[in-house]
Amino acid sequence: MNGGEPLFMALAKGRLAEDALALISNAGYDVGGVDLNGRKLVYDSGGVRYIFVKPADVPTYVEHGIADIGVSGKDTLLEENRRLYEALDLGFGRCRLVVAGPPGMAGRLGDNDLRIATKYPNIAADYFYRQKGRKVEIIRLNGSVELGPLVGLADFIVDIVETGSTLIENGLAVLEEICPSSARLVVNRASMKLEHERIAPLIERMKPLVNENKP
Repeated sequence: MNGGEPLFMALAKGRLAEDALALISNAGYDVGGVDLNGRKLVYDSGGVRYIFVKPADVPTYVEHGIADIGVSGKDTLLEENRRLYEALDLGFGRCRLVVAGPPGMAGRLGDNDLRIATKYPNIAADYFYRQKGRKVEIIRLNGSVELGPLVGLADFIVDIVETGSTLIENGLAVLEEICPSSARLVVNRASMKLEHERIAPLIERMKPLVNENKP
């Protein structure tokens, strides 16, 4: 966007948005007009128009150019597989995408006719096909996927974990790690060219702050 129009940034309310706004503020941008506890979906502050959407929708808004930039977890980006420019690993929101199930069941991960409960059907199907050479039955759940193996709905689950405490409390264990995940700054491909003079400085201001926080 040109002239006096703001950059559009897609965020999902919650911890990622809190950490993203803190980082943007530390990079020298005014975010004082944004109220994460409010019900509004659009806020203007410091030359940026923040739009709040569901986490899985951030890549969609950025890919279609409704938002120039956005913050999304790597897990969501892999699942949605949108055509975006991944500009920066922001370092927060760290977790792991894993295959989990009853302890001692890792030897069954190569079996035929497995049922996998997950919020990440594309990632799960791709992982088992590429790593195990197996097509699995995907059971998509939007709630607590840990329940799947406990009640016989699924053999294993694919989900994100931080500490793994929820798995342990439900008698499950991490059996294999698919990949690490963290928050990423993503940019619409056209905006990266058309709005380069405004987007590039934001990225450059963020880089040293992100590097300071990396383990």
